[in-house]
Amino acid sequence: MARKVDSSVLEVGRALGSWTVGDGPMYRKLADAVRRAVEGGALAGGDRMPSERQLADLLAVSRTTVVAAYDDLRENGVVESMRGSGTRIARRSGSRGPSDGRVPGGRGATIFQRLIDGPGELISLACAAEPGDQDLLEVMREVAEHDMPALLQSQGFFPTGLPICREAVANYLTSGGFPTAPDQVLMTTGAQQALALIAELYLTRGDRVLVESPSWPGCFDVFQAAGAELVTVPLDDEGARADAFAAACIDYEPTLAYVMPTYHNPTGTLMSESRRRKLAEIATRTGVPIVEDNAYLGLRIAEPYDAPQPAPLGSFAGPGGEVLSIGSLGKAVWGGLRIGWVRAPAEIIERLARRKVLADLSSPVFEQAVAARLLPRLNQIQSERAAHLRPQLDTLERLLREQLPTWRWRRPDGGPAIWVELPPGVDAEVYAQVALRHGVEVIPGSAMMFDSVRSNHIRMPYTFPEPVLVELVDRLARAWMELNRHGPVESRPVQRLVL
Repeated sequence: MARKVDSSVLEVGRALGSWTVGDGPMYRKLADAVRRAVEGGALAGGDRMPSERQLADLLAVSRTTVVAAYDDLRENGVVESMRGSGTRIARRSGSRGPSDGRVPGGRGATIFQRLIDGPGELISLACAAEPGDQDLLEVMREVAEHDMPALLQSQGFFPTGLPICREAVANYLTSGGFPTAPDQVLMTTGAQQALALIAELYLTRGDRVLVESPSWPGCFDVFQAAGAELVTVPLDDEGARADAFAAACIDYEPTLAYVMPTYHNPTGTLMSESRRRKLAEIATRTGVPIVEDNAYLGLRIAEPYDAPQPAPLGSFAGPGGEVLSIGSLGKAVWGGLRIGWVRAPAEIIERLARRKVLADLSSPVFEQAVAARLLPRLNQIQSERAAHLRPQLDTLERLLREQLPTWRWRRPDGGPAIWVELPPGVDAEVYAQVALRHGVEVIPGSAMMFDSVRSNHIRMPYTFPEPVLVELVDRLARAWMELNRHGPVESRPVQRLVL
């Protein structure tokens, strides 16, 4: 088994991305990946590179490969080596990116980069999403025919959101046990914008934010970009642990807390009603505002399938409690429908709206009109999407039990992925590098755990068609066999499935 990797080299490894894809010798592909990282700003002039042994351990390749790559880079002036100071990116190799010579990055960088690059030749586990439902086309036709003629007579700017869409969100939340008025809703361009606006409103440099661990890495990046320090709270089978949450609120006096109570990403846990009530009580007592992200609301996988979901955490906030509830249509309907919302007290919505105007004036009117027609039937849409996902999860679990029997996971309550635990002692960062050579882009658990640079977990979406799931597990099993039998060795070309 490959040895552990020092934490100082992990960021360099992430900057290299899917470096093994393509033809040619391994050392040349590695050298080219370093060049791309420098040109793109992920590595800047003066950055210290890992030692040859460290990088070989991380990438699960032989030290000879790294030595040859570094020689190539030195000959071409990309890196420079000095006795006693190791290898560094040459100063003249700095990019022309942002003022500090870097492009935005963080725990979510690999996932976001895959969105930019597209699927390519890999089976990528970076995005847990499905194509849009064809019924969406009919709704778009209805909007174009019946709604747009009147909307075209307006100025087209609705900073807080299209009124019929705000009303539809309010009705949807009210029907789910969270009484809401339209003036308590702000429409946003996806849930990610909602989170960014909240961070801009609440956070200044040095503030603390409580986050679950593991959690969605995009939230880590948003809060850190605002200058916040992150404090982690562990999970159990009911969600964020109440004792740890209470202790963190008292000990660290955070400015904000962020939780995913409904089908948590990546664990798929559904926070119990009693836990929601307890967290709301703690936050009210300590004066800590909570952001609840319900992007996966309605995607129930566990039996009984028709069991009612607990009301949003915000519905349990007492007088003086402050909860901001984020939702979107991206997971339940289609990722390309960039419509999200924030539900909060009306005065908070007004302050968020002022910041949204500066960001983009308002979200697209056509998409909001589509959302207004979808929201009254959203529960049915989510139920149908969940029913479609269950057989795919069954297939993935069967394949994993057959080919990777030492891997462990808990069947999720909902959501589109499972949180897989590799055997003890396995570094998921190293396994991810071996899997990459077999045509699978794995997201190691450390990317989703802010308090850990190493993890033996990986997030595995099951949103693929059955033939792709079969190929996926076959590739993962081959990579697992290579890592167990041989450790870091040179890879051989493999046939890759073009998605």
